[in-house]
Parts: sequence; C-alpha cells; structure tokens
Amino acid sequence: MGYKIFTLSPGSTSTKLAVFDGEERLFKANVQHDVAKLKTFARVSDQLPYRVETILEELKKNNIKIEDMDAFAAYSGGLESTTTGIFPVNAKILEDCSSGRLMEHPAILGAQIIGRFAADTDKPAYLVNPPDADEFDDVSRISGMKGIHRESHIHVLNQKEVAIRAAKQLGKNYNDCNLIVCHVGGGLSIAAHKHGKIVDGNDVLNGDGPISPNRTGYVPVLPIVKMCYSGKYTLDEMKAKVSKTGGLLGLVGTDNMLEIKDRIKNGDQWAELVYRAFAYNLAKYIGSYACVLEGKVDAIVMTGGVSNDVDFIANVKKYAGWIGEFIVLAGDFEMEALASGAIRALNGEEELLEYTGVPVWTHFDFEPADE
Repeated sequence: MGYKIFTLSPGSTSTKLAVFDGEERLFKANVQHDVAKLKTFARVSDQLPYRVETILEELKKNNIKIEDMDAFAAYSGGLESTTTGIFPVNAKILEDCSSGRLMEHPAILGAQIIGRFAADTDKPAYLVNPPDADEFDDVSRISGMKGIHRESHIHVLNQKEVAIRAAKQLGKNYNDCNLIVCHVGGGLSIAAHKHGKIVDGNDVLNGDGPISPNRTGYVPVLPIVKMCYSGKYTLDEMKAKVSKTGGLLGLVGTDNMLEIKDRIKNGDQWAELVYRAFAYNLAKYIGSYACVLEGKVDAIVMTGGVSNDVDFIANVKKYAGWIGEFIVLAGDFEMEALASGAIRALNGEEELLEYTGVPVWTHFDFEPADE
C-alpha cells in the first residue's frame, strides 16, 4: 500500500479525475459538467462551487472519500511564469488563479479545487510542473520582430513525464539526457530537453510550431496581416482560425485522424497530401531542435493521442529517423505525472518550491528601448 493521491485536470466542459495508490491507478473518470449551467457563470472562477459539487457527487457514486486521500495534485494554469517543479498550493497561487488576471480559462480552477479539498481535509495540495513553467535559454526567446519575444507555452506536465520515462528506457537519468519530445494530440508541442531543462519549444498559444490537428502552427506572416486588414474577419474570428479551427480541421474539415485515414482509403488525394504534410512539418521541427541540441540527441520521444497512429509515426521517422532513436509513449500521462510528483513531495525526494507571483522572465534588461 502506498500514499493515496487524488489528481485532477479541469477542461472546458469536464474535469478529469484519478485516484492512485502509490503508482497504481485505482480510479479514473471524466466528469461532464452541464454546458448550459457553465454559461450562467460570469467568470471561470465562479464555477468553483458547481465543479466541486459535481466532482464530489462522482466520487460518492464510486465510494471514494476525499478524507481518505494523503495528498491532492492538479494541473492548473493562470500563474506567472515559474520554474518547473512541485509547488505546494499557497495563498498567492489561489489569489492569481481565482482573480483570472492572467487568463480566463478552466485551467485556473485546478489549484482552486484541490485548495478547497486540502482545506477541508488538512492534507497537502500540490501543483506539479505547471503549464506556465519556463526554462528557455535566452537565445531561444528572440524573434525577428522587436518587442515580440518567443514564450514558453507547451504541454510541460506530459512533456516532462514522458521525458523521464524515456530516459529510464535508455538506462539514463533524465538530467543527463538530450531529448526531443513531441506531444501530438488535440494540441501539438515539440520541445528540446537539454540535461533536465526544456531550453526551447514551440509556443502553442501564439501560433508557433508545426501544423497541429486544430491549430495552424507557423504560417507566412504577410498573408495573415492582409487577412487581418481585409475587413472580412473580426479579431475573434482570426484568433479562432489560428488556435481553434486551423490545422487539419481547417484544411480537411476534421481533426479526427481515423476519419482522415478513411478518406484516404477512399481515394481522397487532398486528405492524403495533408496527412503527409502533417508528419513532414513535424519532422522539420524535429530537425530544428536537433540543431538546438547541437546534434547530440539521445532520443526522439513521441507522445499524445496521435502517436497511436503507426502510419503517422512511420512518416515522421522517414524524414527524421536518422537523427536519433524513436521512443513512442502514446497517449498522455498527466494524471500519472501529478501522482508521482505528489509522492515525491510526500517522501521528501524533491525540494518543494514556493510560488511568489514573480515571473522568472519578463524582458531583457539590456534590450534597447523602443524608439
């Protein structure tokens, strides 16, 4: 028997839950929240009592009591940029998340929900490798336009977890490895892990990187500027094109890989070309991050739901297989990552960090001011 750990990750209309006994997962659920009910709340944080209520109802149906947990861990955004690591939920975390001053997204509820459970049970609550973590090398922050810096917005939690697992498969310590990790799911993030730090990665929130299932990734800039000033689209419509309805969804009308492959089998040449371009684009970025690691790549790690597609993996390897060994850890391991982080915290195996609300990076002090 190990520690009982409760983990969760809030989504737009649902909340993922899991309970672990040590490393063994005992329970998982994806609690659906009433969409009409969610729309009645003016702010995301106003959803807190309702989400807590529905989560507790789900746990009760499965004879699970939060009082039996040894710790709580959550995926939670809405913070200033931090280092990676384990952060006990404190007053400043709750203040920044509940205020929504940095983002109005359901992810800000993670810390708030486990903070409520921790207060009710007098048990610890942790954030593990929050999505706002930033370990970028300074050189990676420079873009080609003055005043716009590249930012760290990737799937940090799953990226770190699969990187640690891949290092174990290689018989090495994560801190001694150079890895290129590709999280290919509904979103797509690719990052260079150099000796335990994510030194560069694509900014998934701001449209950087390869084509993804529903995000455009990099697109030549001037045609985008012309679209913005064409009078045909509002700001919100352009944002949607970049971050919600672009990528595979915009190109072929669906981001469902099985549907795309069925269309290819039925002779759809356009779907076949886009499918190949999807892998081709990712491979190009793998090559660029191999340069970031100066050609010293221990492995390329494929994760996320799309990594279950053996044909997609084969297409990527066709272009990038020469760079290094491919390790496929399909799916996501976010709940497992949260649980293992909480266990490390309880065992004293990892130094706990304090969130202060002071970002780890905002600008270069020596950068010339705008004229």
